[in-house]
Amino acid sequence: MKMHFCIPVSQQRLDRLGGRYVLYSVYLDGYLFCRVRYSQLHRWNEQLRRVFGNCLPPFPPKYYLAMTASMANERRDQLEQYLQNVTVDPNMLRSDVFVDFLKLIQLDTFSITTKTASLDIFLPDGRNIQVEILTSDTAERVLEVVSHKIGLCQELLGYFGLFLIQCCKEGKVSVMKKLVDFELPYVSLQSAKVEDCKVGLRKWYMDPSLDSVLMDSAAAVALIYMQAVQDMEKEWAKPTQVQRQKLEALQKEDNQTKLDPCTCDYPEPGCGAILSVGNNEISCCITLPDNQTQEIIFQMNRVKCWQVTFLGSLLDMDGPQRTLNQNLELRFQYNEDSRWQWFVIYTKQAFLLSSCLKKMISEKMVKLAAENPEMQIEVPEQGKSKKIPHSTKPERLFLFSTKKQQD
Repeated sequence: MKMHFCIPVSQQRLDRLGGRYVLYSVYLDGYLFCRVRYSQLHRWNEQLRRVFGNCLPPFPPKYYLAMTASMANERRDQLEQYLQNVTVDPNMLRSDVFVDFLKLIQLDTFSITTKTASLDIFLPDGRNIQVEILTSDTAERVLEVVSHKIGLCQELLGYFGLFLIQCCKEGKVSVMKKLVDFELPYVSLQSAKVEDCKVGLRKWYMDPSLDSVLMDSAAAVALIYMQAVQDMEKEWAKPTQVQRQKLEALQKEDNQTKLDPCTCDYPEPGCGAILSVGNNEISCCITLPDNQTQEIIFQMNRVKCWQVTFLGSLLDMDGPQRTLNQNLELRFQYNEDSRWQWFVIYTKQAFLLSSCLKKMISEKMVKLAAENPEMQIEVPEQGKSKKIPHSTKPERLFLFSTKKQQD
């Protein structure tokens, strides 16, 4: 599936010789990922093409004359589409030519050199463990280092991930985003510019049946147990009495990710909402205008597509913002009573919500593949590379759009 890359803004700069060039601000999951020139992306595309040939998506052509404003906007849109499409192929995501370029561009953007550093990893029970890494280590590499330190075997790494987490007042915790494999946790932590931000270790799957895969690993059981306890203490989960009993026996936990309070347009605009995502559903506790609450569950098999949209200006006095997450909405198309309707959720965690929806779909596809051996599927977390016949692909679509920046 496509990643949440976008290029909502670009700026003209002067080079050392007085010539002008355009610097593109690339965001990933709503946070500034890097700033890059067209020429750098063009060279990267040529390197990728030497390895992968015609598998790459089309790259925007060079212009040898001055670009008009409409041409510049068209190139920005084309580069955004290129970055989204080039990340669809999991083989490309794991290639050295792909990862090495993105590592260098992240370090260069935030003026960070490669050196040894200590990084604190926040565990679900509130403890920190410190690991020695390089500033240029990817999230995938840091996760390996962390797993070695806590005794989690390599085969189970795909069930866990590193996240940016904000520790708020009164002990509250907010999950900001999941770090993708090629992100540099040290750089992302420095560049987020968010107070009390940490790198946290959490499980990364939505299907409760996958708990059974981890039960033979003491380290894995300890992690999901800690996270389940934290989720219940912070009222992120609402387990049944049976689930509580199983939790106490270290056999079961609630597998929903709860988001921060937000607003939605259902049943009318401006209603407060608390969302939990997992187990193939979006669970909403909606506060109505009369302060009564209403529980609504949206089943993922009835979601056709969804779209994340940024609303607002993209520039501040100091240049491009470090994050887009203050003015985001996620809308999804849902089949209710045989009619397709759009439901809108306004949340700073729209990209995290979108990632959870994609995760639920990929886990469902894995199950379908297991039930139908003739169907092959891509499972990037476990290092496999297989294809799904076109006729079996579910009708799911992720889109990202931005309103025009204000002059």
